[in-house]
Amino acid sequence: MKEDFLQQSVTVIGLGYIGLPTASLLATRGFQVHGVDVVPEVVETINRGDIHIVEPELDVLVRSAVQSGQLRASTEPAPADVFILAVPTPFDDNKTPDLSYVEAAARQMAEVLEPGNLVILESTSPVGTTERVAEWITNARPDLADGKVYIAHCPERVLPGRIIQELVNNDRVVGGLNEASTAAATAFYRQFVSGEVLPTGARVAEMAKLTENTFRDVNIALANELSIICDGLGIDVWELLQLANRHPRVNILMPGPGVGGHCIAVDPWFIVDSAPEHSRLIRVAREVNDSKPDHVITQVRNRAARLRDPVIACLGLAYKADVDDMRESPAMRITQTLAREQVGRILAVEPYGRRGLPAELMELGVEHVAIEQALEEADVLVMLVAHRHFRRLPRAPLQQKMVVDACGLLSLLQ
Repeated sequence: MKEDFLQQSVTVIGLGYIGLPTASLLATRGFQVHGVDVVPEVVETINRGDIHIVEPELDVLVRSAVQSGQLRASTEPAPADVFILAVPTPFDDNKTPDLSYVEAAARQMAEVLEPGNLVILESTSPVGTTERVAEWITNARPDLADGKVYIAHCPERVLPGRIIQELVNNDRVVGGLNEASTAAATAFYRQFVSGEVLPTGARVAEMAKLTENTFRDVNIALANELSIICDGLGIDVWELLQLANRHPRVNILMPGPGVGGHCIAVDPWFIVDSAPEHSRLIRVAREVNDSKPDHVITQVRNRAARLRDPVIACLGLAYKADVDDMRESPAMRITQTLAREQVGRILAVEPYGRRGLPAELMELGVEHVAIEQALEEADVLVMLVAHRHFRRLPRAPLQQKMVVDACGLLSLLQ
């Protein structure tokens, strides 16, 4: 490994919500960065100095990195000192981890690897995936076997909307396949992370990220189950949790229409897949959160049934507030189901949907409208995402509507 890390070259494979911020941050810190993505339009956008995702400060960072010549994107990997894999790790219809993207990236990267390179898997992955990356590399390049390449896992730990700050400020867990790999990866991250860099083994690092997101998932499942119970008992769940959390040792998270995103809605299934006999609580929590959209849909159906030609406005499509990310979004699932079942005329309001509605909604006749039109035309307002744009809604028009508040937006109105 080179001693002068500021002159080091880095190839980042996968230029999505984690890869692009990482690549642009490294470029502005003096690394020569080559970004790789399989989508030509993404590559073209980045090379113009533009972005294809919504994230505060990212546009300025990418523009600066590209204009300085420190960041360039293509569809093929290039030789480098450090390789970072930031590709998707979804699951299939049976909740089984799909590692095809990681495998494809590892095999593609293997073509340009050289002895002494450092390979870092940042994609959140089931336990044992880093070992499989090593196997895929050595299968493609037997000459790189026996530790000739350093391989480690360092899961991202960032919050959408704060990615740029948290890439630098958050502590990072770094786990190599051996002590040399751990040391190499730890030294690399210490060049640009102001938080503590915590060395461990690869399996512990993999399980740490899964555990962090599973903790949140189980806590949200409690909140979601309480919200369903409160609906039946005529109790305001938002007031209930506000009061319960005044206890010094209680911190229940807020309920919602379900759980989405590529982390909390996915990662617990990786643990269930690895240890199905011993992950009963984790499985039930996932089932509770996966079923919450059905509860919201039933509430909307019941209100729409009172009207002859109901107009239903779904406020928000993203999986959480103030982002454009719709991966595993319960709001998307709810809107799509209401449209497919033809519960009424469906309007969708998504202030971060700058590229318009997803194709699957357009095909069902969902209309993308501004909040003003929704307030004027809708009979039923379905509050799915507490975007800051919605927190400024006037209260008076809402009194004339039937409201299903799945995200606590009413309690947040200014």
